[in-house]
Amino acid sequence: MELLFLAIALSMDSAALSIANGAKCGNLKLLKIIKIAFIYGFFQAFMLFIGYILGLEFIRYAEFIDHYIAFCILVFLGLKMIKESRDSGNLECSIDLSLKLLIIGAVATSIDALAVGVALSFEGGSILLSLIAVGVVCFIICIGAVYLGKYLGEALESKALILGGVILIGIGFKILISHLFGLDI
Repeated sequence: MELLFLAIALSMDSAALSIANGAKCGNLKLLKIIKIAFIYGFFQAFMLFIGYILGLEFIRYAEFIDHYIAFCILVFLGLKMIKESRDSGNLECSIDLSLKLLIIGAVATSIDALAVGVALSFEGGSILLSLIAVGVVCFIICIGAVYLGKYLGEALESKALILGGVILIGIGFKILISHLFGLDI
């Protein structure tokens, strides 16, 4: 049960980005939705694995910059979405959902999984079970989140993009504040 809650928590940043993608691209087909969800789920599990392998030694160095990297990427993506909300009059997909940008978003939203992987390396639990749970849960949540974004996009049009951008910027600030002040937000 604890692993399920962990997987859900780690998936929330990816879910917010999936909602934003669905809102901006109201015409996404199932194959593209699966691609988005797979990339986000894969990177949540992959970063968890990397953290597990590298252990505490790496996090000692990365903890000084990981929050700045995540903050910059998420704020950039959020501001870009807000700007794009003013540029589009319909829900035709006008944002770039290329593999490159999906991976950038996936890495930015899975940096916290890296730290969790380090913690898991000291617990001695089954990393394989953790990787599968995190990847599958994130995949499922992201599919639902894209559809939720499509629904919100149809109902609210550009307001959903602004909301998605604000959410991404908020997540970026949450990461930055929690690391700078040692808060568990």
